[in-house]
Amino acid sequence: MTETLTWLGLDARRARKQGLPAVLRRQRDRLAAMVAHARAASPYYRDLYRGLPERVEDPTLLPVTDKQQLMGHFDAWVADRALTYDKVRAFSDDPGRIGQRFHGKYLVATTSGTSGRRGLFVLDDRYMDVGAALTSRALATWLGPAGLLRAAAHRGRFAQLVATGGHYVGFAAYSRTLQAGGWRSKLIRAFPVHTPMAQLVADLNAYRPAFVIGYASTIKLLTAEQEAGRLRINPVLIQPAGETMTTDDTDRIARAFRTTVRAMYSATECTYLSHSCPHGWYHVNSDWAVLEPVDADHRPTPPGQFSHTVLISNLANRVQPFLRYDLGDSVLLRPDPCPCGSPLPAIRVRGRAGDILTFPTPHGIPVQLAPLAFGTLFDRTPGVELFQIEQTTPTTLRVRLLPATDADPDHVWHSTHQELTRLLTDNKLDHVTIQRADEPPRQTAGGKYRTVIPFDQPHTRP
Repeated sequence: MTETLTWLGLDARRARKQGLPAVLRRQRDRLAAMVAHARAASPYYRDLYRGLPERVEDPTLLPVTDKQQLMGHFDAWVADRALTYDKVRAFSDDPGRIGQRFHGKYLVATTSGTSGRRGLFVLDDRYMDVGAALTSRALATWLGPAGLLRAAAHRGRFAQLVATGGHYVGFAAYSRTLQAGGWRSKLIRAFPVHTPMAQLVADLNAYRPAFVIGYASTIKLLTAEQEAGRLRINPVLIQPAGETMTTDDTDRIARAFRTTVRAMYSATECTYLSHSCPHGWYHVNSDWAVLEPVDADHRPTPPGQFSHTVLISNLANRVQPFLRYDLGDSVLLRPDPCPCGSPLPAIRVRGRAGDILTFPTPHGIPVQLAPLAFGTLFDRTPGVELFQIEQTTPTTLRVRLLPATDADPDHVWHSTHQELTRLLTDNKLDHVTIQRADEPPRQTAGGKYRTVIPFDQPHTRP
């Protein structure tokens, strides 16, 4: 069997048509195959899974993993023995290589995510193809024939609201598409989320996209521009991603743009994890992923209750297996079938909330910056292991940094201060003060880190 893009799309369609038992049958087989592959190719997993049954179809038999643990054992974790942390880091530190094939066959992506801790990820072609097939399937389901015809009338143009300048998965994939050429490269354009809002609005008005896909917090800011009449676009579909959206959020976006809004709940570790439905539930692509809502002791959380965290298993990426990986979000599994008719498990998410910072200005019109603007800034600054920004007054940012063990803290601060100053200046916020904190980033009572803390929110306590 050859898992071509066409085959993957047809198989996903067959699985959903046949119902949940067919989806879960594929999940069990693919989990067993991924565990066997991880044991054979990854020294880390070989040791971790010592003593487990020869064939594992039940994810609860597997130990839990997390970002800090896997990154700390990077060289033993990756399944391609030619890859090392130092090689991947050197590649990711070079912005001139964004989208290029690492070792001739992999996409490299970096992220700090909502945890503020940097991750280095290597994605193989199988993972990318599975993601493309499942996203195409979701688009066809959301729009139907009439919607697809409307998109064609808009020339099928995609506007991607992404962080540029680094190996972030959305921009890296976009860059690879451009480098490959062909018809797909002519239908897509990246719009940097760091662009000052007035310029971003002007650029989108000129482009007139059929699809708008990007970070939820940026789309929220654009919704206000559309309501004010400054942004004047008529997309067929808006797809927020990266941060949690409430039904009030999506309803407001749908009203402002008079269009269909479908969100994604995903991560760089599993970009195709889920897609939303008309009833506001995220449906997990369980033929290619395992999602487990669990309590603080990693025991299953009953349906209908929010979990302490969630564990995911990516059943596509063979070069860097993510198995029972703690994503850190709180989710609720729907206890009954979703009225939309999808056979896939449905969840709600309480986590990933993007904290937008609002700054007063001398001319009276406040300026808002999405958390992604700060997260990607730190992600592309060498030597930052963990970061946190707290807006302690309306015009003061307190920056807490944990430098990498091999980094000079003063040099890291100098680079960080320069980048932050540039971001604020570009948005006409020269009056905002940047403070260097003596203390490291603080955790919440639940042990998590908020990377961006607005002034009007309670301060995080250790």
